Amino acid sequence: MLRRYLPSVIAGTDGDLADVIVADNGSTDDSRRLLAEEFPQVTTVLFDKNYGFAEGYNKALSQIDHEYAVLLNSDVRTPAGWLRPLYEFMEAHKQVGAVMPKLLQDRDDDKQIFEYAGGAGGFIDRHGYPYCRGRIFDSIEPDHGQYDEAPASIFWATGACLMTRTALYHQVGGLDGSFFAHMEEIDLCWRIHLSGNDIMVVPQSHVYHLGGGSLPKSNPRKTYLNFRNSLLLLHKNLPVADGKRLLLTRRLMDTLAFGMAVAKLHGGDAKAILRAHRDFRRMRGNYKNQPQTNLLKECPESRISIVWEHFVMRKKVFTDLGFRGIG
Repeated sequence: MLRRYLPSVIAGTDGDLADVIVADNGSTDDSRRLLAEEFPQVTTVLFDKNYGFAEGYNKALSQIDHEYAVLLNSDVRTPAGWLRPLYEFMEAHKQVGAVMPKLLQDRDDDKQIFEYAGGAGGFIDRHGYPYCRGRIFDSIEPDHGQYDEAPASIFWATGACLMTRTALYHQVGGLDGSFFAHMEEIDLCWRIHLSGNDIMVVPQSHVYHLGGGSLPKSNPRKTYLNFRNSLLLLHKNLPVADGKRLLLTRRLMDTLAFGMAVAKLHGGDAKAILRAHRDFRRMRGNYKNQPQTNLLKECPESRISIVWEHFVMRKKVFTDLGFRGIG
Protein backbone atom coordinates (compact mmCIF):
# COMPACT_ATOMS: atom_id res chain seq x y z
CA MET A 1 0.00 0.00 0.00
CA LEU A 2 2.79 2.44 0.84
CA ARG A 3 4.62 1.78 -2.43
CA ARG A 4 1.39 2.07 -4.41
CA TYR A 5 -0.23 5.10 -2.80
CA LEU A 6 2.26 7.20 -0.86
CA PRO A 7 4.02 8.54 -3.99
CA SER A 8 0.73 10.08 -5.18
CA VAL A 9 0.16 11.72 -1.80
CA ILE A 10 3.64 13.22 -1.85
CA ALA A 11 3.35 14.36 -5.47
CA GLY A 12 -0.24 15.62 -5.25
CA THR A 13 0.07 17.55 -1.99
CA ASP A 14 1.33 21.15 -2.14
CA GLY A 15 4.45 21.24 -0.03
CA ASP A 16 3.83 24.86 0.98
CA LEU A 17 0.39 23.88 2.30
CA ALA A 18 0.90 20.67 4.28
CA ASP A 19 3.33 18.12 5.64
CA VAL A 20 2.89 14.44 4.83
CA ILE A 21 3.15 12.35 8.00
CA VAL A 22 2.95 8.56 8.15
CA ALA A 23 1.89 6.95 11.42
CA ASP A 24 3.18 3.39 11.68
CA ASN A 25 0.64 1.55 13.82
CA GLY A 26 2.90 -1.19 15.11
CA SER A 27 3.56 -2.75 11.70
CA THR A 28 5.38 -6.09 11.45
CA ASP A 29 5.88 -6.22 7.68
CA ASP A 30 9.11 -4.20 7.26
CA SER A 31 7.18 -0.97 6.54
CA ARG A 32 9.49 1.04 8.78
CA ARG A 33 12.56 0.09 6.78
CA LEU A 34 10.72 0.82 3.54
CA LEU A 35 9.72 4.29 4.78
CA ALA A 36 13.26 5.11 5.86
CA GLU A 37 14.86 3.91 2.63
CA GLU A 38 12.30 4.83 -0.04
CA PHE A 39 10.50 7.84 1.48
CA PRO A 40 13.07 9.67 3.62
CA GLN A 41 11.32 13.01 2.94
CA VAL A 42 8.23 11.86 4.88
CA THR A 43 7.89 12.43 8.63
CA THR A 44 7.02 9.25 10.53
CA VAL A 45 5.60 8.60 13.99
CA LEU A 46 6.11 5.09 15.31
CA PHE A 47 3.93 3.10 17.72
CA ASP A 48 4.83 0.00 19.69
CA LYS A 49 1.70 -1.95 18.69
CA ASN A 50 -1.47 -1.75 16.59
CA TYR A 51 -3.81 0.65 18.39
CA GLY A 52 -6.48 0.38 15.72
CA PHE A 53 -7.67 2.99 13.25
CA ALA A 54 -9.23 5.18 15.94
CA GLU A 55 -6.66 5.26 18.72
CA GLY A 56 -3.83 5.20 16.18
CA TYR A 57 -5.02 8.53 14.79
CA ASN A 58 -5.48 9.92 18.29
CA LYS A 59 -1.88 9.10 19.15
CA ALA A 60 -0.64 10.53 15.86
CA LEU A 61 -2.55 13.80 16.20
CA SER A 62 -1.33 14.24 19.77
CA GLN A 63 2.16 14.64 18.32
CA ILE A 64 1.45 17.45 15.84
CA ASP A 65 0.67 21.15 16.30
CA HIS A 66 -0.74 21.92 12.83
CA GLU A 67 -3.93 23.99 12.66
CA TYR A 68 -5.60 21.39 10.43
CA ALA A 69 -5.24 17.64 10.06
CA VAL A 70 -6.37 15.33 7.27
CA LEU A 71 -7.03 11.73 8.25
CA LEU A 72 -5.99 9.86 5.11
CA ASN A 73 -6.09 6.10 4.64
CA SER A 74 -3.04 4.30 3.31
CA ASP A 75 -5.05 3.09 0.29
CA VAL A 76 -5.97 6.55 -1.06
CA ARG A 77 -4.53 8.07 -4.25
CA THR A 78 -4.52 11.86 -4.38
CA PRO A 79 -4.41 13.81 -7.67
CA ALA A 80 -2.49 17.07 -7.98
CA GLY A 81 -4.08 19.96 -6.11
CA TRP A 82 -6.54 17.82 -4.16
CA LEU A 83 -5.93 19.56 -0.83
CA ARG A 84 -6.22 23.25 -1.68
CA PRO A 85 -10.03 23.36 -2.22
CA LEU A 86 -10.54 21.74 1.19
CA TYR A 87 -8.11 24.11 2.88
CA GLU A 88 -9.54 27.25 1.27
CA PHE A 89 -13.09 26.23 2.17
CA MET A 90 -12.16 25.66 5.81
CA GLU A 91 -10.33 28.98 5.91
CA ALA A 92 -13.37 30.82 4.54
CA HIS A 93 -16.01 29.07 6.70
CA LYS A 94 -15.02 29.14 10.34
CA GLN A 95 -18.23 27.44 11.48
CA VAL A 96 -17.31 24.30 9.52
CA GLY A 97 -15.55 21.74 11.68
CA ALA A 98 -14.73 19.08 9.07
CA VAL A 99 -14.82 18.56 5.32
CA MET A 100 -14.28 15.76 2.84
CA PRO A 101 -13.68 15.52 -0.91
CA LYS A 102 -15.62 13.30 -3.27
CA LEU A 103 -14.48 9.74 -2.74
CA LEU A 104 -14.13 7.75 -5.97
CA GLN A 105 -13.08 4.17 -6.58
CA ASP A 106 -9.44 3.62 -7.46
CA ARG A 107 -9.74 1.65 -10.69
CA ASP A 108 -7.50 0.57 -13.54
CA ASP A 109 -9.95 1.92 -16.14
CA ASP A 110 -11.16 5.49 -16.68
CA LYS A 111 -14.61 5.02 -15.14
CA GLN A 112 -15.50 7.51 -12.41
CA ILE A 113 -17.52 5.60 -9.81
CA PHE A 114 -18.22 6.61 -6.23
CA GLU A 115 -16.51 4.59 -3.53
CA TYR A 116 -18.51 2.73 -0.91
CA ALA A 117 -16.89 4.30 2.14
CA GLY A 118 -18.10 7.85 1.59
CA GLY A 119 -19.28 8.70 -1.91
CA ALA A 120 -20.17 12.39 -2.06
CA GLY A 121 -21.01 12.72 1.63
CA GLY A 122 -22.67 10.58 4.26
CA PHE A 123 -25.93 10.48 6.25
CA ILE A 124 -27.58 8.05 8.65
CA ASP A 125 -31.26 7.14 8.69
CA ARG A 126 -33.62 7.09 11.67
CA HIS A 127 -32.46 3.59 12.63
CA GLY A 128 -28.76 4.48 12.47
CA TYR A 129 -27.94 2.89 9.10
CA PRO A 130 -25.40 4.89 7.08
CA TYR A 131 -25.82 5.80 3.43
CA CYS A 132 -24.25 8.30 1.06
CA ARG A 133 -24.86 10.59 -1.82
CA GLY A 134 -23.59 8.23 -4.49
CA ARG A 135 -24.06 4.98 -2.52
CA ILE A 136 -27.04 3.33 -0.85
CA PHE A 137 -26.11 -0.06 0.59
CA ASP A 138 -24.46 -1.87 -2.35
CA SER A 139 -26.07 0.34 -5.02
CA ILE A 140 -23.20 2.55 -6.15
CA GLU A 141 -23.57 5.35 -8.71
CA PRO A 142 -21.18 6.47 -11.43
CA ASP A 143 -20.00 10.02 -10.92
CA HIS A 144 -21.17 12.22 -13.78
CA GLY A 145 -21.17 15.49 -11.87
CA GLN A 146 -24.60 15.08 -10.28
CA TYR A 147 -23.30 16.27 -6.89
CA ASP A 148 -20.79 18.87 -8.09
CA GLU A 149 -22.66 22.17 -8.10
CA ALA A 150 -21.59 23.41 -4.68
CA PRO A 151 -20.33 22.26 -1.28
CA ALA A 152 -23.14 20.56 0.62
CA SER A 153 -23.96 19.97 4.27
CA ILE A 154 -23.68 16.31 5.31
CA PHE A 155 -24.04 14.29 8.51
CA TRP A 156 -20.69 12.51 8.32
CA ALA A 157 -17.48 12.67 6.35
CA THR A 158 -15.56 9.57 5.35
CA GLY A 159 -12.68 8.50 7.55
CA ALA A 160 -10.78 7.59 4.39
CA CYS A 161 -10.14 11.30 3.82
CA LEU A 162 -11.42 13.66 6.52
CA MET A 163 -10.05 17.15 7.13
CA THR A 164 -10.74 18.77 10.48
CA ARG A 165 -9.52 21.53 12.74
CA THR A 166 -6.98 19.91 15.03
CA ALA A 167 -8.04 21.85 18.13
CA LEU A 168 -11.68 20.88 17.53
CA TYR A 169 -10.67 17.24 17.05
CA HIS A 170 -9.12 17.24 20.51
CA GLN A 171 -11.97 19.33 22.01
CA VAL A 172 -14.63 16.75 21.09
CA GLY A 173 -12.45 13.85 22.20
CA GLY A 174 -11.05 12.62 18.90
CA LEU A 175 -11.96 9.22 17.55
CA ASP A 176 -13.34 6.76 20.09
CA GLY A 177 -10.58 4.23 20.64
CA SER A 178 -13.10 1.67 21.91
CA PHE A 179 -14.49 1.42 18.39
CA PHE A 180 -11.06 0.25 17.11
CA ALA A 181 -12.28 0.60 13.49
CA HIS A 182 -15.53 1.13 11.52
CA MET A 183 -18.23 3.75 12.26
CA GLU A 184 -15.71 5.75 14.30
CA GLU A 185 -15.78 8.65 11.85
CA ILE A 186 -19.60 8.85 12.07
CA ASP A 187 -19.29 9.01 15.84
CA LEU A 188 -16.67 11.76 15.57
CA CYS A 189 -18.79 13.75 13.12
CA TRP A 190 -21.86 13.38 15.35
CA ARG A 191 -19.90 14.95 18.21
CA ILE A 192 -18.62 17.73 15.92
CA HIS A 193 -22.24 18.55 15.06
CA LEU A 194 -23.21 18.49 18.75
CA SER A 195 -20.40 20.98 19.43
CA GLY A 196 -22.15 23.46 17.10
CA ASN A 197 -19.97 22.97 14.01
CA ASP A 198 -20.98 21.98 10.48
CA ILE A 199 -19.62 19.22 8.24
CA MET A 200 -19.44 19.65 4.48
CA VAL A 201 -18.43 17.85 1.32
CA VAL A 202 -16.37 19.97 -1.08
CA PRO A 203 -16.79 18.35 -4.52
CA GLN A 204 -14.16 20.61 -6.10
CA SER A 205 -11.74 18.12 -4.57
CA HIS A 206 -11.70 14.38 -5.19
CA VAL A 207 -9.50 11.43 -4.24
CA TYR A 208 -9.43 7.75 -5.19
CA HIS A 209 -9.90 5.02 -2.58
CA LEU A 210 -9.19 1.32 -2.96
CA GLY A 211 -11.37 0.29 -0.01
CA GLY A 212 -11.18 -2.92 1.99
CA GLY A 213 -7.39 -2.84 1.92
CA SER A 214 -7.07 -3.57 5.64
CA LEU A 215 -10.19 -5.65 6.26
CA PRO A 216 -12.13 -7.20 3.33
CA LYS A 217 -15.92 -6.88 3.29
CA SER A 218 -16.33 -10.65 3.56
CA ASN A 219 -14.40 -10.87 6.83
CA PRO A 220 -16.65 -11.61 9.86
CA ARG A 221 -14.43 -9.27 11.86
CA LYS A 222 -15.81 -6.40 9.75
CA THR A 223 -19.37 -7.63 10.40
CA TYR A 224 -18.70 -7.70 14.12
CA LEU A 225 -17.22 -4.20 14.25
CA ASN A 226 -19.98 -2.68 12.10
CA PHE A 227 -22.80 -4.16 14.20
CA ARG A 228 -21.21 -3.49 17.59
CA ASN A 229 -20.08 0.02 16.76
CA SER A 230 -23.42 0.95 15.24
CA LEU A 231 -25.08 0.11 18.56
CA LEU A 232 -22.46 2.06 20.52
CA LEU A 233 -22.87 5.00 18.16
CA LEU A 234 -26.59 5.27 18.87
CA HIS A 235 -26.28 4.63 22.60
CA LYS A 236 -23.69 7.35 23.23
CA ASN A 237 -24.99 10.09 20.90
CA LEU A 238 -28.75 10.03 21.53
CA PRO A 239 -30.69 11.22 24.58
CA VAL A 240 -31.23 8.30 26.96
CA ALA A 241 -34.95 7.75 26.30
CA ASP A 242 -34.61 8.10 22.51
CA GLY A 243 -31.63 5.77 22.51
CA LYS A 244 -33.43 3.06 24.45
CA ARG A 245 -36.40 3.12 22.07
CA LEU A 246 -34.22 3.01 18.98
CA LEU A 247 -32.02 0.22 20.30
CA LEU A 248 -35.08 -1.96 20.87
CA THR A 249 -35.94 -1.52 17.19
CA ARG A 250 -32.37 -2.25 16.19
CA ARG A 251 -32.41 -5.47 18.21
CA LEU A 252 -35.34 -6.67 16.11
CA MET A 253 -33.70 -5.61 12.85
CA ASP A 254 -30.40 -7.22 13.79
CA THR A 255 -32.27 -10.41 14.68
CA LEU A 256 -33.54 -10.46 11.10
CA ALA A 257 -29.99 -9.91 9.86
CA PHE A 258 -28.85 -12.82 12.02
CA GLY A 259 -31.58 -15.03 10.52
CA MET A 260 -30.54 -14.07 6.99
CA ALA A 261 -26.92 -14.92 7.75
CA VAL A 262 -27.97 -18.34 9.07
CA ALA A 263 -30.20 -18.96 6.04
CA LYS A 264 -27.32 -18.13 3.71
CA LEU A 265 -24.99 -20.44 5.69
CA HIS A 266 -22.80 -17.47 6.64
CA GLY A 267 -21.94 -18.89 10.03
CA GLY A 268 -19.09 -16.47 10.68
CA ASP A 269 -21.34 -13.45 10.16
CA ALA A 270 -24.11 -14.93 12.32
CA LYS A 271 -21.67 -15.49 15.19
CA ALA A 272 -20.27 -11.99 14.68
CA ILE A 273 -23.73 -10.43 15.10
CA LEU A 274 -24.33 -12.34 18.34
CA ARG A 275 -20.91 -11.35 19.68
CA ALA A 276 -21.50 -7.72 18.68
CA HIS A 277 -24.66 -7.53 20.80
CA ARG A 278 -22.99 -9.31 23.71
CA ASP A 279 -20.05 -6.92 23.70
CA PHE A 280 -22.31 -3.88 23.27
CA ARG A 281 -24.13 -4.83 26.47
CA ARG A 282 -20.78 -5.11 28.22
CA MET A 283 -19.42 -1.79 26.88
CA ARG A 284 -22.46 0.51 27.01
CA GLY A 285 -21.92 1.28 30.69
CA ASN A 286 -18.74 3.15 29.74
CA TYR A 287 -20.84 5.97 28.25
CA LYS A 288 -22.74 7.99 30.82
CA ASN A 289 -22.96 11.51 29.34
CA GLN A 290 -25.52 11.23 26.57
CA PRO A 291 -26.60 14.55 24.97
CA GLN A 292 -29.98 16.21 25.36
CA THR A 293 -30.35 16.84 21.61
CA ASN A 294 -31.52 14.21 19.13
CA LEU A 295 -29.84 15.16 15.86
CA LEU A 296 -31.74 12.46 14.00
CA LYS A 297 -34.87 14.57 14.43
CA GLU A 298 -33.16 17.71 13.14
CA CYS A 299 -31.55 16.33 9.98
CA PRO A 300 -34.07 15.77 7.13
CA GLU A 301 -31.99 12.93 5.70
CA SER A 302 -32.24 11.11 9.06
CA ARG A 303 -36.02 11.04 9.23
CA ILE A 304 -36.39 8.24 6.68
CA SER A 305 -35.81 4.49 6.88
CA ILE A 306 -33.20 3.80 4.22
CA VAL A 307 -33.96 0.07 4.55
CA TRP A 308 -37.60 0.70 3.59
CA GLU A 309 -36.79 3.20 0.86
CA HIS A 310 -34.16 0.99 -0.77
CA PHE A 311 -35.38 -2.57 -0.35
CA VAL A 312 -39.16 -2.02 -0.40
CA MET A 313 -39.62 1.15 -2.45
CA ARG A 314 -36.68 0.17 -4.70
CA LYS A 315 -34.96 3.56 -4.58
CA LYS A 316 -31.41 3.04 -5.76
CA VAL A 317 -29.84 6.51 -5.80
CA PHE A 318 -29.80 9.44 -3.40
CA THR A 319 -31.84 11.75 -5.64
CA ASP A 320 -34.67 9.18 -5.65
CA LEU A 321 -35.14 9.91 -1.94
CA GLY A 322 -36.50 13.38 -2.62
CA PHE A 323 -33.57 15.30 -1.15
CA ARG A 324 -31.43 17.77 -3.03
CA GLY A 325 -29.07 16.08 -5.47
CA ILE A 326 -26.71 19.04 -5.72
CA GLY A 327 -25.99 22.19 -3.80
